[in-house]
Amino acid sequence: MVGVLFILLLCLTILGVRGEDPYLFFTWNITYGTLSPLGVPQQVILINDQFPGPVINSTSNNNIVVNVFNNIDEPFLLTWSGIQQRKNSWQEGVLGTNCPIPPGTNQTYRFQVKDQIGSFHYYPSTAMHKAAGAFGGLHINSRLLIPVPYADPEDDYTVIVNDWYTKSHKALRDMLDNGQILGRPEGVLINGKNAKGDGKDKPLFTMKPNKTYKFRICNAGLKTTINVGIQGHTMTLVEMEGSHVVQNVYESMDVHVGQCMGVLVTANQAPKDYYLMASTRFLKNVVSGMGIIRYANGKGPPSPELPDPPVGWEWSLNQFRSLRWNLTASAARPNPQGSYHYGSINITRTIKLVNTVGTVEGKLRYAINGVSHINPETPLKLAEYFGIADKVFKYDTIPDEPPSESGKIVTEPIVLNMTFRNFVEIIFENPEKSMQSWHLDGYSFFAVAVEPGTWSPEKRKHYNLLDAVSRTTVQVFPESWAAILLTFDNAGMWNLRSELWERTYLGQQLYASVLSPARSLRDEYNLPDNALLCGLVKDLPKPPPYTI
Repeated sequence: MVGVLFILLLCLTILGVRGEDPYLFFTWNITYGTLSPLGVPQQVILINDQFPGPVINSTSNNNIVVNVFNNIDEPFLLTWSGIQQRKNSWQEGVLGTNCPIPPGTNQTYRFQVKDQIGSFHYYPSTAMHKAAGAFGGLHINSRLLIPVPYADPEDDYTVIVNDWYTKSHKALRDMLDNGQILGRPEGVLINGKNAKGDGKDKPLFTMKPNKTYKFRICNAGLKTTINVGIQGHTMTLVEMEGSHVVQNVYESMDVHVGQCMGVLVTANQAPKDYYLMASTRFLKNVVSGMGIIRYANGKGPPSPELPDPPVGWEWSLNQFRSLRWNLTASAARPNPQGSYHYGSINITRTIKLVNTVGTVEGKLRYAINGVSHINPETPLKLAEYFGIADKVFKYDTIPDEPPSESGKIVTEPIVLNMTFRNFVEIIFENPEKSMQSWHLDGYSFFAVAVEPGTWSPEKRKHYNLLDAVSRTTVQVFPESWAAILLTFDNAGMWNLRSELWERTYLGQQLYASVLSPARSLRDEYNLPDNALLCGLVKDLPKPPPYTI
């Protein structure tokens, strides 16, 4: 009997060692539909007939499998903004790494939310599809064994805010292709809606008196920073883009394009309805959207008196300066980006990126250091993997320093050759009078400074080298700069882009090629068996797979 028990325990031990983290499976149907978010019937893109799309609610280390059926009339891709995809840029869902899903076909994404927590979102990365919808929330909760630095909320709500145009995504694309800008949005949506304030609006969320709720707020818009607040309530910021933060209290928060954050709100006011408010920032004319938050068993409509939104970008800059990483909180992994002591790591490379705007052959283009990115027919990552990179693009298209004199803008793929595991400083300099927001796929970085003026090496004296928030998106204010630090330790081909989508569409993006010299599965996964092939690699034999 003892021998049988021993064998049973041995088998259970082996199974436990070999057991995988849980899988979450989703089947998504991408279709067109007709809705009237601003009272005007228009075509939108739905996921399983939902607008916004379904929320993916996962836990750290879960494996996520999403089978996407493209039933619209154009090639389509989804990108998982902020998910770090360790060793797996194959699943990033951008045109530099993936062939788009042709109409009438499907593609399955498989990725693991490895060693991450936080609030993120997904959205289309092809054409101007983001202007029509197909975006939604993606939550990564902490595992039960990992303590969270706040009490469990009564409920967890997703808030997707975005600027909105009543023109179709095809009309907006045609405008950009013809050299026009998008102009001012017609409205702001909260979870695809805008309350009329006539007493007939259904509540977006319900709160029980004296209970605390977590609101995960993401800006999935095209170009506009949005200030978010709840009438009569304060918000305690607890997390942003994968990091627990020092829990400051705010009356409202500026959420820049592409950014996400988690706030706690306590229902400590008189039981009635209140407005969830979302207003554009940095535009001459403010555009607003509202939603209803209702107290359970509450009586009475929301007050028509609304607080004025903040004015000027200095207010927003001060908000950035107040953000601090919570160094005492546990996280999905104990040592993000290699070290809590990032400030003591020697910088091995400095890259200064200056965004500019101009024309090419009489049409509007946006550029980085004088070059406007174009996506070749063959995705960059596939060209590199199949050994034909020289037929598709050149490495280090732009210099680490912008040209001293601004010449004409040229168009070509922008690929930076990054040394594996180098610790790099990236400076974003914005000489324009408009806002900018930058996102890097595959990584979290330390946003160590955002300041007015132009950058010089002396400005490093003002970096936060202790508790800058580890995040995936950083804003740059007009005529200002931002600095980030990170270790390029995630092998793959990763997109660095402006989150202002007309700028991305018209060239303000690049790719960082991070190759491991070992060419080993320890550093990067092989091309998936189900990967779509297109362009020059469509009929080529697959290269030998990486091995351990």
